Order: sequence, then C-alpha cells, then structure tokens
Amino acid sequence: MSSAPPQYPDPEARPEPRGGQHGRRRRQRPGRRLPIAGVLRLGRPSDIWFKPALSVIAAVAPPNLILLALGRLDLAMYTMAGSLCALYAHNRPYAARARVLAWVVLGMTAGLAVALLAASLTTDAVALVTVGALLAAAQKALCDATRLGPPANVVLTFISSAALFTPQTLGQVPGHLGLALAAGAWAWLIGMAPGLLRPHGPERRATAHALNAAAAHAATDGLGDGHARTRAAAAAAVHAAWQTLLAARATESRRALERLVVRAEIALAAPADTDPKRLRDWARDLRGTGPIPHPGDLVDDDELLGVDAELATGRPPLWLRLGPLAPIAARTALGCALAGYASLAVGVGRPYWALVTAASLYQANITLTWSRGVQRVVGNLVGVLAFAALVPLAHLTQAALVLICLALNFGAEALISRNYWLGSVCVTPMALLITEFAQVQDSGRLITERLADTLVGAVVGFVAAVAVTNRRAGDRLGHALTAAERAREQTARLLAEPRPAPGALESARRGLAGALVDLRATADAASGEWWQRALPEERVVAAEQSGHRTLAATVRRQGLLLDRDASTGAEDVRR
Repeated sequence: MSSAPPQYPDPEARPEPRGGQHGRRRRQRPGRRLPIAGVLRLGRPSDIWFKPALSVIAAVAPPNLILLALGRLDLAMYTMAGSLCALYAHNRPYAARARVLAWVVLGMTAGLAVALLAASLTTDAVALVTVGALLAAAQKALCDATRLGPPANVVLTFISSAALFTPQTLGQVPGHLGLALAAGAWAWLIGMAPGLLRPHGPERRATAHALNAAAAHAATDGLGDGHARTRAAAAAAVHAAWQTLLAARATESRRALERLVVRAEIALAAPADTDPKRLRDWARDLRGTGPIPHPGDLVDDDELLGVDAELATGRPPLWLRLGPLAPIAARTALGCALAGYASLAVGVGRPYWALVTAASLYQANITLTWSRGVQRVVGNLVGVLAFAALVPLAHLTQAALVLICLALNFGAEALISRNYWLGSVCVTPMALLITEFAQVQDSGRLITERLADTLVGAVVGFVAAVAVTNRRAGDRLGHALTAAERAREQTARLLAEPRPAPGALESARRGLAGALVDLRATADAASGEWWQRALPEERVVAAEQSGHRTLAATVRRQGLLLDRDASTGAEDVRR
C-alpha cells in the first residue's frame, strides 16, 4: 500500500480537522453524556416570533371577551381549544396553510371529543390518565409524521388532557365541541388573514433565510473555521426553502424565488466561487412586498427542470412515516401514563399536569429529551413565582383575569423561540390562571400541586424515555447512508454521460442535496440516542464529503458557475 498522502482535488473533499465538528463526534461515545452547560442559554428570537404572538391574541381575545360579557367564562376552555390553533403553520405558504390549519382544527376537535366523551362516561382517574396517555402518544406520532412544526403536539395534549378531568355529561358534549369548532374557524381566518397583504410572504422569508445561510457558508470559502457547521445549516435552509416553494401555488413569483434558491444551492456547492454580499443583498430585497430580484447570470430556466420532477413524486404514505416513530410513541404513552399514575399516588388533584409535563419532554433522542426536561422544570419553577406575583391582580376582577391571560399568551409566543424555559415562564402562570375561569381557586394549593406535578412528570417521563430504547435510530441512519450514497452514485453516472437528458442532472443534484440533509438530521438524532450499536461515524463523514464534492462538480458541469470550466467538475468526481 502506498504511503503517499491522499490528494483532494476539491476543497470539500478534505477531511475535517481533528478539532472540528466531525472530529469531536468521532471521539465521543454518542448519547452517553447528558448536557448541562448551555441548556438554558438564550438564543436569537425567531424571525417571525411576532406572528404567532399576535395571532394567538387575535384568536383568543374575541371569544374570551364575549364569554366575559355573557358571564360564562367557565366555557373558555372549549373556545381556547379552537383559538390556540392560530399558533400553527405560520411558516407555510397560504395555499398549504389553509389545508394544515383545517386539519389542526379538526385534530384538536377530535382529541377534545375523545376526552369529553371519556370524562362523561367515567370518573375513574386511572382510566382517564390511561386515555390521556394514549391520546398523547397518538398526537405525538401524528405531529412528527406530518412534520407539523411548533408547537406540535404539546398544545393538543394540553387541551385534551385538561378536558379529561373537567366534569362533563353526554348532553353537554355537542355544545362544547361546537364552541371549539367555532373558535377554530375564527383561528383559521386569523391565520389566513396576512395573505391579503403579503400573499407570498412565507416563500419570500424561506428564500431569504436560504440565501443568508448560504452567504454565511460562502464567507468561509468552504475551508474556514466552522465551515462544516455553516454547510449543514445552509443545506438545511435550502432544503426547507424548496419544501416551502413546492407547497406553494405555481406562479411567476414562485418561479422567480426558485431561481434565487438555485443560487443558494450553487453557493452551498461552490462557496469559494460565490460572493456572500450578493446573496445577502438579494435576501434583503425580499423583505416587504417589493419586486423579487432576478439573478442576471441565470440565462434560462433549464436549472429549474428538476422542480417539475420533484412535484411529480409524492410523499410516502402516512403509515410508512408512522412506522419509524413507534419507539417515540411508546415512550410517550408509557411516560405519560406512569407520570399520571405517580401523580395520583402522591395525592395531587390534577394528574393531567404531570401527564402534559411528560408529553412535552419527548424529542428526537434521549439527549434532547433531557435538555427539554431541564428547561421545563426551570421554566415551571420560575413561572410558579410569576403566578404568585400576578394572582392578586387577577383576583381583582374577571376582566383583569382575562387581560392577564392574554398578556401571558403573547409573552409565551414572544419568548419561547429564544429558549423553551423562557416561554414556560409565561405558559405556567397562564395555565394556572385558566383554572380560575370557572371559579376562584386556592392559590397556595395550585402552586403546590403544580410544583409536585412538574417534578413527577419530568422525572418519571425521563425514566420512561431511558427505559424504552430506540434501536431503530441506528437502522434509520443506515438507510439514510445508503440513500445518500446511491444518490451520489446516480449523480456521478449522469456527470459521466456526454449529454444527460434535460433536467436529469438538475433533478439528481437536488435529490442528492435532499439526501445529504436527511443524512445529517438522522445522524444528529441517532448520536443522542442510548442503548444501540456503534454508529458508522466515519462512513457518515465520508458520505457527506463525497456528496458535497459531487454537488460542486454538478454545479460546474451545468455551467451555473460562469467562471469555471464544466470539465473540471467531472474530473473532480472521477478522482
């Protein structure tokens, strides 16, 4: 065997430095260390934090104020079930948002219906906790399989679990469901209303985010410190932008945005040949409702032929997407059930708080579940203190109670994107005050029960997560690796052809980019999971490096980089 050092014709082919991101991953034993530092660190707020914050106020306020005027605040729980649907789908194009919000309203109402029926048929707390745990597992699995996005299953579980322990008769159920549907219809209108002013706002934001992320990677020239991190972030942003555009209606505006996302893809594939400032200027021009910039160096639409090919391929059926989520669903069911039973055992009068705490923990792997547990406990503890400070004001009048809850709704959505615990500081007192819509409660007892349920739910929920192993994470990583390697091989074969079919190379390039994004997400999820065989980390690194090298070669072959010879890219792949 030759001892000569390997040659890397393309910068993307060079191994990561020993101190880099992948080097650290190779030296660690995945999933064995539970993070402490950084779990509570505040991040930057979401770009659209104000949209769910304002939407939830607009959706919750009118029903609550109407009930306040009628002296029936005891019915507010049912209207809030529908109103809280306004929290969803703010990142989706309006055509897709209309469908998603409709399904959310129906799903929320279905969960509420099951809970109200159970509450009207039995008062056995153990049976009700069991029903709540099964509902929470189903909601978790469906939200993950459909990639619903935040706040995902937590709000659905909060409503259905609280309804389980609300006194109910069969005759009341239809009327209460009618209130939820009416408020849900109002929430649907609130969610769709911004489309009247900015009909392409979500697509423009997603494209701008992809351009900015690609500019951050281009600024490293593909070689600087942190280039692996910026490359992964840019690939995810570009992939998300394509998903957003593919969900939008086919219009000339969408076509113009697609051209810009192609430029972000090119920057991702060949960062050294990209001007970051130009990408940032395009991203800035996408703010507001001004004209969409047109990259003048794309002389035709050949590079968009792959979009039509992707539109022709459907998503896998729902049952196939649910299969890999079985361990997470089992964790949720077991953890929520045990948390509720433990709460009953210690004599807490509201076991659904422990159930919801457990349901809120479960993330993609054990490590993230631990982090969410720490954030939940800290946020609830601080939130209980906030409740103690606010409750005297809330007891002044029912109007004050409603207004304080509205302010806490806004605060929760404004803060939660910075860190989950910070949003929980507002969610906790809001949940406690909602219990007083029907009648004034003993504040000291509420505080004690909430603290007990938080600790019980977090501890029991995490223990259940550790007990229910997710060995499928390793299998999913193997499948993602195989898919990425096959996509690279297919793209390389097309590169070797003298005249590939129109659109074939572009379709293959975008398929490879999507496979690499899925590989990175799957590897990150598997690396935080416990009790599984060793992960093929070196193979993951090799697949990512060769895949990104092939992407760069494809860009050059397509002539999308005007200052590079197409033959250079094909030669890179052959090497």
